[in-house]
Order: sequence, then structure tokens, then C-alpha cells
Amino acid sequence: MPYYIMEEMPDINKTGKRILYPRLAMIQQVSTEELARQISHSSSFSPGDIEGIIRQTAVELAHMMADGHSVKLEGIGTFTPSLALRTGKEREEADENKPHHNAQSIVVGNVNFRVDTSLVRHINRRCHLERAPWKHARSPQKNTPQERLAMVLKYLNEHPFLTVYEYQKLTGMMHTSAANELKEWAHTPGSGIDIAGRGVHRVYIRKKETEECDPALKK
Repeated sequence: MPYYIMEEMPDINKTGKRILYPRLAMIQQVSTEELARQISHSSSFSPGDIEGIIRQTAVELAHMMADGHSVKLEGIGTFTPSLALRTGKEREEADENKPHHNAQSIVVGNVNFRVDTSLVRHINRRCHLERAPWKHARSPQKNTPQERLAMVLKYLNEHPFLTVYEYQKLTGMMHTSAANELKEWAHTPGSGIDIAGRGVHRVYIRKKETEECDPALKK
């Protein structure tokens, strides 16, 4: 069941109003390997064959866009390369008397993706949303890293361990950002946070007092 959260919009106009908007709570990212297994269940192709096709599709997309083409995948969307200046290069002025950039100064800076409307319709037909059981996420401007660290330590004072999923519920962060921040704190001396377990069983615990006082004791 997909969850949505109501996230607070930053008050950029300083009106004092707290406005909420819905955002899908992306708890976990699906890998190429997992997608290939899922496709295999509903087809006659092996997961290995499907994964190979997906990876080769990425290679061919790169080749076609490198030749200046946009690529449309029916039912998915259209990929179009966009250009940018190399790092350190200044923007070109419109004055014809000013020096112009040569091709070596310009690179593909990004790839724009425009989703096929049929894919959006298909998602909506299958998507049955439920409001997340946790509170709406605060605006990132209202939660500094130090405040989030305090939230973690308070949680670990009341619970034996913390998962990335629970940390997402506390902060409203995306999965990757939440996992990276917890991992960084666990490797930061004096943070008070440690790691237990491995892989999907990894959790975060309160570091022992001796290790908090002297990180060199942890080997």
C-alpha cells in the first residue's frame, strides 16, 4: 500500500500561513535486478535476460542521444539531452564582437524526461493511496541536521534501536537521504550513534558511553 504525506510548504512570501501539499512517501527504491525479477514473473524471459536488455537499452539510449536525437519509448516517455557549459566556463554574451565558446566548452549537462501520459494513467488505475500514519513532514528549513541528530538521540533513549524507515517517519526525509545521514553520523566521533547488523538488517543504536567519550576505544 503506497503512503502519502502532507508536507509543509516553505513560507517564502512570509504570510504566516502553514500550507500543506501531498507528497508520495517513497520508502524504498527498486533496483534493476528487482525490476527484472518482477518482469520475469509475468513473462517467459529469465531475470538475467531482462536485466541485460535493460542495461543495453541504457547504452543505446546514450549512443542515440550522443548523436543529437531524442528517444521516445512508447508507454514510458521521451528522453532528450540538454546542453550546459563546462565547469568554470562563463556564459557567452549576445554581442557579436565578444568571443564565442567553441564545442569543447559545451557538454551534455542533463537528460530531460517527459513522461508518457499513458504511463501516468496506468499508475493512477493501480495506485490506491493511504495517508501515512506518521505526522506531516516539516519544511527542511525548520529541521537542521543538529535538530535531527537530537531527535535520533531522544528516540534511542526510549527505544533499543532505530531503522532507516523509522527515521524517515521522524523527519519526512527520502530513503536515500535518511540512510546516508544516519550512516554519516554513525561514523562521526562523538555523535552518540552506532551501527548494528548488516545489509537489510542494519539498525542504529546508542553508542556505549565509553565509546562516546573516547572514539579511539572502538576498534
